[in-house]
Amino acid sequence: MTQVINLEKGRTQLLAKKAFRNWKSRFKEDFTSKTCLGQISLGTLSFLAQGKDKSTFYLYDLIMGLNHLGSGFEFNELSPGNKMRVIDQYLFLLDRIRYECMKRLGWLKSYPGEEISLLEMITRFDTLAPNLQGQIPMMNPGVASSEEFFSVSTYEKEGIVRKLIPRLLKELEHVIQDPV
Repeated sequence: MTQVINLEKGRTQLLAKKAFRNWKSRFKEDFTSKTCLGQISLGTLSFLAQGKDKSTFYLYDLIMGLNHLGSGFEFNELSPGNKMRVIDQYLFLLDRIRYECMKRLGWLKSYPGEEISLLEMITRFDTLAPNLQGQIPMMNPGVASSEEFFSVSTYEKEGIVRKLIPRLLKELEHVIQDPV
């Protein structure tokens, strides 16, 4: 019996396998083309949310791999235009990671893009990001700062969520996976 193979699906799976290679060895989790932030351990997310040297490398590596720009080790050799593209995608992804952490801690009810895979967030960045960046995460009532969140204009809500980031990073320090 002949089996039909979906070439696009196969290419996507190969791309994900290659792009996540360093993640799999570092975080000891299974990452696929369909992996969403909600499927990743809090330890891994906490490490990535810090936005420091090592965590930045893993995000750059993923972004560059999905954009066919090489490894994260080659970031400094990129052209200025490609560097800016990687940095834009990095900041976008870092926001989503931090929102997911806030959701896990019960601070957020939901955030824009939580159902979208990491692969899709990067490969469809140009079409997804403008819409998602224009939407505001929804805070849970009863959480510190939520009273202010629910009493201000839509324009000010994002600032209130962003003010939680230093507190979030402090809170996550104890759940970061130990370096390998």
